[in-house]
Amino acid sequence: MNHILIVYAQEIEPYKKHFISMLEDFLTQRNYELTVCTSLKDAYDVSSLNPRIVTILYDWDDFGFDDLHHFSSHNKLLPVFAMANKHASIDINLSDFDLTLDFLQYDANLAHDDFKRILLAIEKYQHAILPPFTKALMHYVQELNYAFCTPGHLGGTAFQKNPTSAAFYDFFGKNIFHADLSVSIEELGSLLDHSGPQRDAEQFIANVFKSDRSLIVTNGTSTSNKIVGMYSATSGDTVIIDRNCHKSIAQFLMMVDVIPIYLKPTRNTYGILGGIPKSEYTEKAIHDKILEHPEAVSWPTYAVITNSTYDGILYKVENLQNELKVKHLHFDSAWVPYTNFHPIYAEKFGLSLTPQKDQVIFETQSTHKLLAAFSQSSMIHVKGNFNEHILNTNYMMHMSTSPFYPLISSCEVSAAIMAGNQGYDLINEAIELALDFRTEIKRLKKQSSDWFFDIWQPVLENKSSCFALKPNDKWHGFHEVDEDHLFLDPVKVTVLLPGIKNDELDEWGIPASIVEKFLASHGIIVEKTGPYSMLFLFSLGITRAKSMALLAALNKFKQLYDENAPVKIVIPQLHQEHPEFYEKMSIQTLAKTLHNLMQKHNLPKMMYHAFDMLPKVVMTPHQAYQKLIRQETQLIPLAQLKDKISAVMILPYPPGIPLIMPGEQITDDCELILDFLLMLDDIGEELPGFATEIHGVVVGEDGTSYVQIINHE
Repeated sequence: MNHILIVYAQEIEPYKKHFISMLEDFLTQRNYELTVCTSLKDAYDVSSLNPRIVTILYDWDDFGFDDLHHFSSHNKLLPVFAMANKHASIDINLSDFDLTLDFLQYDANLAHDDFKRILLAIEKYQHAILPPFTKALMHYVQELNYAFCTPGHLGGTAFQKNPTSAAFYDFFGKNIFHADLSVSIEELGSLLDHSGPQRDAEQFIANVFKSDRSLIVTNGTSTSNKIVGMYSATSGDTVIIDRNCHKSIAQFLMMVDVIPIYLKPTRNTYGILGGIPKSEYTEKAIHDKILEHPEAVSWPTYAVITNSTYDGILYKVENLQNELKVKHLHFDSAWVPYTNFHPIYAEKFGLSLTPQKDQVIFETQSTHKLLAAFSQSSMIHVKGNFNEHILNTNYMMHMSTSPFYPLISSCEVSAAIMAGNQGYDLINEAIELALDFRTEIKRLKKQSSDWFFDIWQPVLENKSSCFALKPNDKWHGFHEVDEDHLFLDPVKVTVLLPGIKNDELDEWGIPASIVEKFLASHGIIVEKTGPYSMLFLFSLGITRAKSMALLAALNKFKQLYDENAPVKIVIPQLHQEHPEFYEKMSIQTLAKTLHNLMQKHNLPKMMYHAFDMLPKVVMTPHQAYQKLIRQETQLIPLAQLKDKISAVMILPYPPGIPLIMPGEQITDDCELILDFLLMLDDIGEELPGFATEIHGVVVGEDGTSYVQIINHE
């Protein structure tokens, strides 16, 4: 943070040039990097692209006041100094201007004091931009205190006593080790006690996200979800669970003996996860689910909804609040920690709701997923009438007593960069880049004489918005869609490949897993891959260069495919892992072979129906888990799972959504679920390198897939 921007005209008077030369000498001697612009427009462009600028100095006589609002809208804390002739008339109303503005006079006799004022303003600015815990942490680290407590590496010193660990130390740099501190340091407060600067950080985050209470969680939203679940429900309670849920929700069900009733979402033939139709959660529908369940008797106390889905489907949350009359309403918003900060998401996130009487609304967010924070960073936001003591008891149960302070700081900083106009600007840029990418794919597809990639979206309008899923629209492919209910987040970009037409498999296609492997060989990682779709996240870190690199890579794949290049050229890693199988195979042959396997099993339709039905509930996930722990289970081949009770959660990835919960049974009515799992197994056996990962399924030494079932009583 040592860049300074100086703005003056190309031709200036000698006395001004002399003053500015003195100024430049003074600042360069103090290791500041100077950038000179000759127009305010250029200065604004430079300042908006360089967040390390700590002050702007400009010639008031040439540029005046009118265009300074550009700096105010971007960063109102940044100190701006107007350099003026002592005879200049300065007639402005600073009360109408939200900017840290000060004046310097072109007078060499006053220069020394003026330069000190600049340094003081920079120091104040660098202090003001830091949130409370991060500020305290940096200050403590800069003091270079001696520690005789944990952690044992003592500021990284231990890592510098061995060649291997010294290489490790050099890779990360000294500050990450100096900031890895013990909870014994009182001036930094405590995350578990919610004291000192760490309590200040929680309050700062709550103010930014407009919650009544915010908690920093250092081991991911998987843990955040368990904290909220264990606060909201006790043994014997009936709970409402979105079947789109993350596996951490299923793990909560295994930990606490609650009675889950499930809301069944939709899928389309691409395997894209849809939302829950309104018909699933009316008061009558909930009553019917309670009656159908072998153990449920009481009205639910807790409901958890995945908002947004993995693929970017958002709800109009008021609909859910009005129908799900529960005391604890939890939105698992791991994929959308940014919805507070842009108007297109209004009414589409949990924190936009006002809790009903005695209701508590939770929103759990994976801060690291789409904001700017270290991996595992997560937050719990709370609104309503909650019990602080009980919430904190659950919090302490799941949190480490030795949290990693850089991770805590990154959570706080991620909130700081979203405060004010900055948050809007960052999200708006991501939205615009996503829309530009979508438009470019559509343009190239229109120009292509044979095939090209497509985008899952409606016809785009000339404005930023979430795309409404309307009942009669064909583009989304969902069969049960309500008016004014579901919306697609534009920054979740799903690219479609040839292979599906009118919800049916086409005669020709290019399965997405092939393109995924090609992109990986070019350093581009796909977030999620379906049979003929790929999901890309246009998060805060997106740039136009990254977007264009993805576009160029997709074009390159088309070129290689059309040339029918060898697999060993297109996907060299696949060939290296299985050289004998792929030595003579071309890319078109690989695509045809995999597409034929999809046709053989009618994969899209099978996937649709597999997720469209639920297994039979025999016992709760908690009861099944207890039997697993007591070893009242056995391993059987996956092919023999029918009529058996699963002891484990089974979920194929993608999409990473539980297909079978612990305590559920495959029957004649839902046998397609097992057929789907066996088909995934079959594809992996026929084409090396294309096996689908299935959590809960163990591959034995003989290559057979096995699953844990509960012993027959």
